[in-house]
Amino acid sequence: MKANFFKHTLNFITPGKTSRDVLKQKDSWFIVIKHVKNYGIGECSIIPGLSIDNTLQIESKLKQVCNDISNGKQIHYKDYDQFPALKFSIETAYKSLEGFNSPFHLFDSDFTNSGKGIRINGLIWMGEISFMQQQIKSKLNNGFNCLKLKVGSLEFESEINLLKNLRKEFSKKDLEIRLDANGAFSKDTALEKLKGLSDFSIHSIEQPIKPKQYDEMAKICELSPIPIALDEELIGVNLNSEREKLIDTINPHFLILKPSLLGGFKDSNEWINFAKKRNIKWWATSALESNLGLNAIAQWVSTKEIKLRQGLGTGMLFSNNIQSPLEIKGDRLFLNNDINWDLNFFNNNI
Repeated sequence: MKANFFKHTLNFITPGKTSRDVLKQKDSWFIVIKHVKNYGIGECSIIPGLSIDNTLQIESKLKQVCNDISNGKQIHYKDYDQFPALKFSIETAYKSLEGFNSPFHLFDSDFTNSGKGIRINGLIWMGEISFMQQQIKSKLNNGFNCLKLKVGSLEFESEINLLKNLRKEFSKKDLEIRLDANGAFSKDTALEKLKGLSDFSIHSIEQPIKPKQYDEMAKICELSPIPIALDEELIGVNLNSEREKLIDTINPHFLILKPSLLGGFKDSNEWINFAKKRNIKWWATSALESNLGLNAIAQWVSTKEIKLRQGLGTGMLFSNNIQSPLEIKGDRLFLNNDINWDLNFFNNNI
């Protein structure tokens, strides 16, 4: 068994703006494990300012992993708890190596085998109001009836007016609205802002305040008129005892699972188990991976009993993404097995 890795920088078609920063590019590293004639590929996707993986050390860690695999050493995932994106790439590469007749077929489900689509939300990036309105119009015209809007970077009244105009045209029955604050609200004003936002029948809001403020977040979850979803809060919480303590202390309404940021599928499954025991709902989202990482996450999600819309509509964001069978039709993500992966992308780097 031999392993190596290579880097690919994804370029955004339109810069992606959140309350944290503006993204024009995003780096991914791909680990390749070869055994006889078979190979497996996993993606290590880093989001600056959000991923806890140290980007200055990521290539040296990848070299270490590849050397260990090539020398027949066992990989101990716990050794890479501080590098969750790397853990995700290793786990995915091994799963890919064991794939069903293809390194791109990781999980068996109706999504992978029978063309069943996964319902997803339409992502609306922050920007000038006119730009957000343009995105909203485009998503609605394409058949989405669930939108996720990034909030927290504009004047609050401007965001209120945007939602007010949206609700004038579309009722709660016709359009589900999710919000994502990316921790933009202060703990002192969060509840007041949530009250203002609640006038527009909001499904949920992700991470209203910055993470690691358990008592404040618990208070917000208790008093908020809008259901609260934890996102960044889950990153870097690696021990099961710490995960249970977090959930029991904060008592959120939803969990948002990003396998690249949480350490892979095994770790994400642990969060799901804890959530189920407490009747807390969850959904998964991609974390700006290329189509390779998105494919793995979508196939994993498709094996779950999912009722809520997933956040898996990021494949169209990049100008130099990997050609794949993934495609969005209406408000669903499909795996079109009549379309081939761009094997030259991998063959040129393997």
